[in-house]
Amino acid sequence: MRLNNPTKSFSSFPFFLIPLMILFFLTNTATSKNTTIPVNVGLVLDINGEDGKIALSCINMSLSDFYNSNSHYKTRLLLNTRDSKGDVVAAAAAALDLLNNVQVQAILGPEKSMQTNFIIQLGNKSQVPILSFSATSPSLTSIRSPYFFRGSLNDSSQAGAITAIIKAFGWREAVPIYVDNQYGEEMIPSLTDALQAIDTRVPYRSVISPLATDDQIEKELYKLFTMQTRVFILHMLPSLGSRIFEKANEIGLMNKGCVWIMTDGMTNLLRTLEPSVIDSMQGVIGVGPHVPKTKALENFRVRWKRNFLQENPSIVDVELNIFGLLAYDATRALAEAVEKAGITSFGFDKTNVSRNATDLEAFGISQNGPKLLQALSSARFKGLTGDYIFVDGQLQSSAFEIINVNNGARGVGFWTPEKGLTQKLSSNSTTKSKLKPIIWPGDSTSDPKGWEVPTNEKKLRIGVPVKKGFSDFVNVTIDPKTQEPTSVTGYCVDVFKAVIQELPYAVAYDFVPYGQPDGSSSGSYNDLVYQVFLGEFDAVVGDITIVFNRSNYVDFTLPYTESGVSMIVPIKDSKKRNAWVFLQPLTWDLWVTCFCFFIFIGFVVWVLEHRVNEDFRGPAGQQVGTSFWFSFSTMVFSQRERVISNLARIVVIVWCFVVLILTQSYTASLTSLLTVQQLQPTITDVKMLIKRGDNVGYQKGSFVLGILKQLGFDERKLVVYNSPEDCHELFQKGSVNGGIAAAFDEIPYMKLLIGQYCSKYAMIEPKFKTAGFGFVFPLHSPLVHDVSKAILNVTEGDKMKEIEDAWFKKHSSCPDASTVVSSRSLGLNSFWGLFLIAGVAAILALIIFMAVFIHQHWNVLKNSESSFLSRIRFFLKIFVSRDLSAHIFKDKGGMQVHSMDATEASPGSCYPASPSSYSQHADSHFCFCGEQGTPRTEYGNSNHNPNSQAQAPLEIVSAVELTIPDQEIATPSSS
Repeated sequence: MRLNNPTKSFSSFPFFLIPLMILFFLTNTATSKNTTIPVNVGLVLDINGEDGKIALSCINMSLSDFYNSNSHYKTRLLLNTRDSKGDVVAAAAAALDLLNNVQVQAILGPEKSMQTNFIIQLGNKSQVPILSFSATSPSLTSIRSPYFFRGSLNDSSQAGAITAIIKAFGWREAVPIYVDNQYGEEMIPSLTDALQAIDTRVPYRSVISPLATDDQIEKELYKLFTMQTRVFILHMLPSLGSRIFEKANEIGLMNKGCVWIMTDGMTNLLRTLEPSVIDSMQGVIGVGPHVPKTKALENFRVRWKRNFLQENPSIVDVELNIFGLLAYDATRALAEAVEKAGITSFGFDKTNVSRNATDLEAFGISQNGPKLLQALSSARFKGLTGDYIFVDGQLQSSAFEIINVNNGARGVGFWTPEKGLTQKLSSNSTTKSKLKPIIWPGDSTSDPKGWEVPTNEKKLRIGVPVKKGFSDFVNVTIDPKTQEPTSVTGYCVDVFKAVIQELPYAVAYDFVPYGQPDGSSSGSYNDLVYQVFLGEFDAVVGDITIVFNRSNYVDFTLPYTESGVSMIVPIKDSKKRNAWVFLQPLTWDLWVTCFCFFIFIGFVVWVLEHRVNEDFRGPAGQQVGTSFWFSFSTMVFSQRERVISNLARIVVIVWCFVVLILTQSYTASLTSLLTVQQLQPTITDVKMLIKRGDNVGYQKGSFVLGILKQLGFDERKLVVYNSPEDCHELFQKGSVNGGIAAAFDEIPYMKLLIGQYCSKYAMIEPKFKTAGFGFVFPLHSPLVHDVSKAILNVTEGDKMKEIEDAWFKKHSSCPDASTVVSSRSLGLNSFWGLFLIAGVAAILALIIFMAVFIHQHWNVLKNSESSFLSRIRFFLKIFVSRDLSAHIFKDKGGMQVHSMDATEASPGSCYPASPSSYSQHADSHFCFCGEQGTPRTEYGNSNHNPNSQAQAPLEIVSAVELTIPDQEIATPSSS
C-alpha cells in the first residue's frame, strides 16, 4: 500500500482563507462580549422637586460607576422614570403604568411614605420588589410586605438615641412637637413608649398642621410657653420646622433653660436651610444617622457637585443630602441583585387575569420576583453610607450621630444600641461625660434643668393640714371674721421655706389650708394627699408620712425627719422591788444549766479524786456531801479540799474560769438592776396588749390605724387622741377607766410627747419601718428632683439644726426619748460557749481516767475462773478502794501505807490491799485475809512469813466471812 505524499497535500491548502477565519473569530468574540441583557426597572420621583433631582442625579451616577467597574456583568438596568408630582395619586398611577405597560422587574422610590404605602400593595400583588430610599414611616414594615425593601432608616430607630440624651441629663418631662400627617404621627407612639421606659412624662403633645399659618404656630408656641416643661422634641420636615424655630426664637422659647431636640427629618437636611433659620436654631440638638467620612465619599461629593450643576445650571448652592447617598447605594444594591438573580425572561404570568379585569388587576405576576427577592435579601457591600445590609427588608444602621447647632452643625457624640452615648465610635470612651460640651439655647454652657415656673402662670397652691394638737409641726391660724389664714407656722413649714430658698430659681407659692371655717380638718391625711392627685393642690406641706399606698397617686421628696413608728407606754419606778429580785439577772434556763453543771463537776471531781485523795474518802454520804460541797464552794472560791489528780486539776481550773465569768456577770447585772436602771416600762410586748385586751391610742387621721388593725387589735379597743395633752390624759385614766395602756405613733410625735412629759413615758420595741415626713407633689413633677436635692443640702447643714432648736429645744433637757427599753436578764445564749468548754474538759478527763483504770485492771475482767457478775462486783470494789500505788500513800522509804476506812475493812471482807498490789500479784491471787498484816498466797507460804499457812483459793476465801480489825495494815512495798 502506498501512502499519499503529505507534502503534496499541505501544499494544496488554500492559505488565502486564513485571514478570513481570523477576522471571523475576532468578530464573534467582540460580539459575544458586547452582548448585554437590558432589564427594565421603574423609578418614581418628583422630578421637578429639588430632592427628586438630587436623587435622580445620584442614581444615574451609581449606574455609571457600577457598570464601569463591572463591565463583565451580563445585565444592565434600564431606568423607566415616572414623575410622581409630589402627589399620592400621581405616584400610584405612575407605578401602575410601569407594571402594566413596561412590566418592570423592580421599582425604585417613591420619595414620600404616603406615596409608598399604596405602591407596596401593588408590589406584593405583582411580586415586584419595591425599593425605597427615602420612605421612613414606621408603618411601612417589611414583615407585612415581603416585597418591600426600605433602603432608609425607620423613624422609630432614632427614639433610642433621643431618650438616651434625655436620660443622660435627667429631664423628667418632654413635649413632642410634630406635623399633623402620617410622617409626624407614626413615630409618636414609639417615642412615647421609649420615654415612658425611662420614666419621663409626656404632659402634652403639640400637633401642628402642615398648612398652619404663622399666627396658628405662634398661638401654639405661646401655649407651650405657659407650661412648665422646657424640653421639646421636634419631628417634622424643614419646610415647617424652620418656621417653628423662627417663631420660637421670637417669643422667647429659645432662651436659656430651654432644650430643643430635632429628629433626622431636619438634621439630615440642615445644610439646605437658610442662614436666618440657622441663626434662630442656635443651641439645638440634632439626631441623625451616622455616615462615615471616607475618601470615596468625598470624591463622590466633588464629582456629583460638578455633574449636578451641569445638568441643572439654574439651581445654585445645592447640597448633597443623605437621601441622595441612600439612592446611590440602593441603585447599586438593585443592580447587583438583578445580576445575581440571573434574569433571562421578563414576562408576567397573566393566566389568572380575567378579560374584564381593571388596570389594578391586569398586570399579572412577575416571573422573576422570587429570585430577585432572594438576591436583594442577601445584599452585602460597603456603600457610601456605610455597611449596606438588609434584615427582614430593613436597612440596618450602625450608629446615630448627635450634633449641636452652633454657627453650623458640630458633632458632640454618637449613640449605638450596644454602647449607648459615647464621644467616639472607634474606642470605648471612659470619660465621665457621655457627650462633648454643648452650647445650649441662650449661649448657655450649663445643663438646662428642663423646666421653668412660668412668670405668667398663677402661683403654686400649697396645701397645709388644719388640725388640733401637735402644732409644733404645722399650725394654721385662721381669722374668725374673714375665715382666711393669717399665718402658717411650724417645723415642717420652716423646713419647706428653707428648701425653697436653696433652689437655683424662684418659686412663687401660696399656702392653702385644708380645713373647715371652724378650724377643724376637712379629712384625713390620705384625703389631703389625694387632693394633689385631683389637681386641687400643686403640693402639700406638713407632717405627711411617706407610705406606699400614697405613692400610687403622688410623688414624695426625700424624707427630712427620722423614720419609724413605735409604741410608747408609761414607766414606773423600779425601786419598788419584790423579794425575788436577785433571780432577775439570769434567765431560768441559765439558772437550771448552772445547777446541773455544779452537780456534774462535783461528780467528775469525785471520780478523779476518791482513790487518791483522803479528802474525798469516807462513808458514801460523806463522799457525796464533800463532792457537792467542793463544787458549789467554787462560786466563792472557798473550797478547803485539796485536788491531787492532774486530770481533776485541769477540770477545776476550767470550771473556776467559767464560775468567775458567771459570778462577775451576775454581779454586774444585779448592780444595774438595783442602782442604774431606775425606770421600767409597764408593758414591753405588743402581744401582751392584745392578749389582755387593753385600750391603745393613735393620732387622729394617721395611717397608724391601718398598722394597728394588721397587728390584730380589736377596733373597739382603739382610742383616738389629737394632741400630746390628750394622750397624756388618756394615759392617766388607764385602760380600765376608758383611757389607754399604750400609744402608737411616729417617732417625731413620740419625741415631742416624751420631751413634754419627762420621765413619764418611754418608747419600746417593736419599731415599725416608715420613710419619715416628706413633701408631696404630683406624679412626675419636675420639682421633686430639685426639692429633694435641696432637702439634702438643708439637712446636712446648720440650717436644719437652727430650725430644730427653734421648735424643740425646750424639750432638749429631757432624757433621750429614743432609748429603747429591753430585757436585761442574762440568758444561756450568752454563755453556752463557756459551758461547752467546761463540759468537754470534764468528759475528756473522765474518758482518760476510765481508759487508764480499765487498762490497769484488765486481768480482773478477763479472769475466766470467776463468773461475770463476780468479776464486775470485784472490779467495782477495786474502783471504790484506795490506789495504794499512788505517791500520796507512800512513806519516805517508799513503803506503801494502807489506812482502811469503813468501806474497805467491813467484817467479812476480803479484797486486795490496793489495785496495784493486786495487779502486781495477779498470778498468785494475792490478798489480805486472816491475821492482821498477814498476807498469804493461794499456793505456798509467803516469803515474809514462813509460819503462815497456805491460803484457800481466791474464790473460796472471798466467800468466807472473816474479821479484819479496823486499823491500818502495813505491807511491804514489794513481795
